[in-house]
Amino acid sequence: MPENEPIESWDYTLYIPNDLRAVTVCRRTLRLILTMHGMIGLVDTAELLATELVSNALRHTKGPVAFRVRRAPEGVVWIGAWDTDPAPPDPPRPLEQVGEAEEEGRGLSLVTACADYWGWRPSVRFGDHGKYVWCELVAA
Repeated sequence: MPENEPIESWDYTLYIPNDLRAVTVCRRTLRLILTMHGMIGLVDTAELLATELVSNALRHTKGPVAFRVRRAPEGVVWIGAWDTDPAPPDPPRPLEQVGEAEEEGRGLSLVTACADYWGWRPSVRFGDHGKYVWCELVAA
């Protein structure tokens, strides 16, 4: 793409019930979106990040969840999950402090290790107060 041509931006949101099977739906939807937009090189990392964000949202809340993926005009791909718990996420631990056998506690540690940047903010959807946890990947 020529340098002076603007980067294509897009935005997809998937509203999902509180059902762990929705993690697979989000992951496969993300793979399709990135593939269709010619970003196959990001798929594996993006799927890992989406799995962690969506499964955290589903495990720690009882309400609905929203999954969002978008590409900003700057070329950054944002992946995020909204849930109905307004409390901030627990701070991630460095991966070397998380045991391989542990079933929980690796989510945001993986996000921190694999994403270029991540964060969270309070947010309202469906009339419920909650939070939006997101990460970004710089598209090559």
